[in-house]
Amino acid sequence: MSTRTRDYDYHLPEECIASRPLADRAASRMMVVHRAEGRIEHRMFREFPQFVQADDLLVLNDTRVIPARFFSDDGKTELLCLDRLSPHDWRCLVRPGKRMKPGREVTVGGARGVVVEIYENGDRLIRWDTPPDMEAHGHLALPHYMGRDDEAEDRERYQTVYAKEEGAIAAPTAGLHFTPEMLEQLPHTFLTLHVGVGTFRPVKAETVSDHVMHSERYRVSAETARQINSAGRVIAIGTTVTRVLEALAKRNTAGGRRIGECHHKGETDIFIHPPHEFKAVNALLTNFHLPQSTLLMLVSAFAGRELVLQAYRQAVAERYRFYSYGDCMLLI
Repeated sequence: MSTRTRDYDYHLPEECIASRPLADRAASRMMVVHRAEGRIEHRMFREFPQFVQADDLLVLNDTRVIPARFFSDDGKTELLCLDRLSPHDWRCLVRPGKRMKPGREVTVGGARGVVVEIYENGDRLIRWDTPPDMEAHGHLALPHYMGRDDEAEDRERYQTVYAKEEGAIAAPTAGLHFTPEMLEQLPHTFLTLHVGVGTFRPVKAETVSDHVMHSERYRVSAETARQINSAGRVIAIGTTVTRVLEALAKRNTAGGRRIGECHHKGETDIFIHPPHEFKAVNALLTNFHLPQSTLLMLVSAFAGRELVLQAYRQAVAERYRFYSYGDCMLLI
């Protein structure tokens, strides 16, 4: 087991980063990693249904990305809405932070906001007289590695086809590959976890266990919990689903059930890294993740660091497309 952050590094040529989506969602490539055998094969995502068995259950995150990035009317300030505490009170990440002291005003689309409080981590509480119109003035906060601002196409493609519950800053990208037609063929259910800004924050600690994980809000209905507990295999579609299910399994004291039968709602800051013992998830579909990231550590906990880094080397050699708009990996 490796405890150093640098041991989760790999080299990625810049040309492997997908800055734009494919025209067809299901046209992505899919690397299949057979954990027990240590075997890797190269397939297409269209073949995904071949790996789903009769008693399997896909669990997907139905969060919907909101256009949470704003620019002030004078162009001097950028705001990222992290949480709408109420219609008028928003917790925001602001740039540049030095200008935004308590009492400072900012105007977005004619809506006037005032800095009411500065949180310990530097976030600001902005109180609006009238909240800015997100659809008219908001932008999607695309990951920095895309190297571009959001465009009209992203409003549809940076959402899963089943996105429903508004609140995420980033998309649960493993789900971007699915089409309605494919999903109709497969046994599935939904939970909600609103992906936050912590998804983009790098691990700065030299030792993995010293990293402080961000917290994200989730909700799992009682019916979804029942389906998960009675499934043969649970196939988590993405790391966000994995975090929720493993967090619930960790606190579940009822033997024989994965996550308990009741409705679940709350926040989780679970940090999954080796040597995590998985109790709820049996298979995982995920995209390729940044070097030294918490998500790469989660995947390494699921399949073993050496096998995962071997798979990543093959993905680079085979010129897979990486990150949010990139190809995917199925770990079974």
